[in-house]
Amino acid sequence: MMELLTSPEAWAALLTLTALEIVLGIDNVIFLSVIVARIPPRQAKRARQIGLTLALVFRIALLSVLVWLIGLTEDVIRIGEYGFSWRDIILIAGGLFLIAKATHEIHAEVDADDDEPAPSTGRTAFMLVLAQIVVIDLVFSVDSIITAIGMARDLPIMIAAVIIAMVVMYLSSGPVARFVSNHPTTKMLALAFLVMIGVALVADGFKFHIPRAYIYFAIAFSVSVEFFNVLASRNRKRARQRQQQTSTAPSE
Repeated sequence: MMELLTSPEAWAALLTLTALEIVLGIDNVIFLSVIVARIPPRQAKRARQIGLTLALVFRIALLSVLVWLIGLTEDVIRIGEYGFSWRDIILIAGGLFLIAKATHEIHAEVDADDDEPAPSTGRTAFMLVLAQIVVIDLVFSVDSIITAIGMARDLPIMIAAVIIAMVVMYLSSGPVARFVSNHPTTKMLALAFLVMIGVALVADGFKFHIPRAYIYFAIAFSVSVEFFNVLASRNRKRARQRQQQTSTAPSE
């Protein structure tokens, strides 16, 4: 253990893997932000906490069964020329789930009435949200941990990187969820991201790798454009308020 603490290579591996795990965790945070919008704020906060805690538990548990996890990349089913491992099957199922969920949410947003229904309350709605979070946590955990295995050789480094990344995700999940809730256009953008991520997961399952750099660049570019849209909208709103105050002010 002391050798790892004094090894520059170990620290470099930790920093690199932590950064990568944080980037991979963006998908998880986006999904959490969208899915908890369907329940009241108090339940949403609890759902985020439980969801991220489960994500951490899943990741550490998967790291603890490293040998078994590596075996997930071996083909267990063959259909013609194509072979599928358990990892492939999980990624395909998770990707299809993401695409279906995001498409359903987009349809609900597009066809929404002017009188938006109140968030669902009750134990059933909360448990339904938790069930969806558990499913997607499992998918992202498998992908994230297999990435960690490919990036580092020492289990303590992997666990440390995962824990640090999950702390960052925990701290950022609340602000991200509030921002998405307060700006409806960003919710539609987040749903589009989920469709894109789902397609990438399905493609990975079919062994057609879409470079994540392309996806993250598209996300970063879209977020920057949306940031300026939100800023411009806020400035226009303030300008209208000042004009109204000026027009309604009593003349001397």
